[in-house]
Amino acid sequence: MRRLLFLFAICCCFVTRASAQTYTYAVNQQPAADKIVAIVGDKIILLSDIEGQLQQYMQDSSVHLPPDANCFLLEQMMDQKALELQAERDSLPVTDEDVEGNLENRVRYFINLYGTQENMEKVTGLSIYQVKDRFRSQIKESMLADAMRKKIVDGVKITPTEVKDFFNKIPKDSLPFYKSEVEVGQVVINPKPGPDLVKLATDQLTEIKKEVESGQKSFDVMATLYSQDPGTRNNGGQMSININDKNIDPDFLAAAFRLQNGQVSPVIKSQFGYHIIQMVKRQGDNALIRHILIIPQVSTEDVNASLHRLDSIRTQIENHKLSFGDAANQFSDDQNAKMTAGMFTDRNGSTFLTAEDLDPGVLLTVDTMKVGEISAPVSFKDPYGKMSTRILYLKTRTEPHRENLQEDYSKIQARALQLKQYKVLNDWFNQKMPGYYLMLDDEFKGCPNIAKWVRGEEKTVKSEQ
Repeated sequence: MRRLLFLFAICCCFVTRASAQTYTYAVNQQPAADKIVAIVGDKIILLSDIEGQLQQYMQDSSVHLPPDANCFLLEQMMDQKALELQAERDSLPVTDEDVEGNLENRVRYFINLYGTQENMEKVTGLSIYQVKDRFRSQIKESMLADAMRKKIVDGVKITPTEVKDFFNKIPKDSLPFYKSEVEVGQVVINPKPGPDLVKLATDQLTEIKKEVESGQKSFDVMATLYSQDPGTRNNGGQMSININDKNIDPDFLAAAFRLQNGQVSPVIKSQFGYHIIQMVKRQGDNALIRHILIIPQVSTEDVNASLHRLDSIRTQIENHKLSFGDAANQFSDDQNAKMTAGMFTDRNGSTFLTAEDLDPGVLLTVDTMKVGEISAPVSFKDPYGKMSTRILYLKTRTEPHRENLQEDYSKIQARALQLKQYKVLNDWFNQKMPGYYLMLDDEFKGCPNIAKWVRGEEKTVKSEQ
């Protein structure tokens, strides 16, 4: 049970976090000595793997490891190897395209973490291509394990009676206290700039392209001066891309991968605005590029047209001709609208947000709204500084309170379901372990929660004699 309770806290994100955090450790440190501490099938686990993961968790104040942390982490790694092996046996579909897209997202995260790609390469001592080569197999392994875990627990359901029983077993003094929370959604419509303002933006990019190609200016300097992409402007417009990355505008990707090294693209349009792109270096499906983004200004008339359209959508929702979720799916220019039915979510995917989670502009509007109300259309600036418009919907609001079934059923249900899923997963391990070749280093045979692995290893040895 102790293992299950700890799993309840961190196991759902183990694959993702382990991949990301081991990355940081591995590129910055090299162990003086290493050894194999466990083998599951043909998968090995090194002592440095455990030490690196332990160091990363110790730096994360949100994770509280048990006293026997080394034992626990080894157990988790062995569990993951077993999942990976079974995924391979079951031929679960993890494509190279999926791996490359995931790898690109991880690399982009770390570039943002270090500030720029150049900083990341200086700190790690590796080029971006070396980083990708080093962690491509690790990411595939993690995705295989995650796919197998999902297959095992996907059919697990939980009844209202089970949720109530789960809640009633929680000591009353251990129930969490919640701040006031809200569920808020938005329908966003980006004003369409007039042709004159579009021409102004494209002419500016065309002129920059001429100056770069003539050698009068360097692309990175012009990107720093003129690009409106806050994520790359301070890095001379530089970013790494992969041809299979589904999170990048497809027109942008297509234009970039048509370029030769050093070549600058004509002006191209994406969902964000207008760009010129310079290919710095291409290596297979990966490329290092620079780009300059110019977002055409919108006129007052353009903004008013979007506000008028939103007012019409609002009327349809209020007259029950259209649900808010359907309105977000059909009309919103927010890229996440179709995945969340227009609702804001935190980084864990929860729709329940505190004041600290909300943009000040959203918070100011929601503070004066009643539950179920749709706000009047308002204009705002998005993270790119681009003028946009939206309506807001306040779905729920809670007062500060101790957790209870009436107000927090969905949260309690989610926790109860997770615990049931982990029990099913634990049963799966107990059933499958005898079928794998196992080896465990003597140093770890005393770990109380790896007794099952030791028994499995002894059975393996006896069967070979």
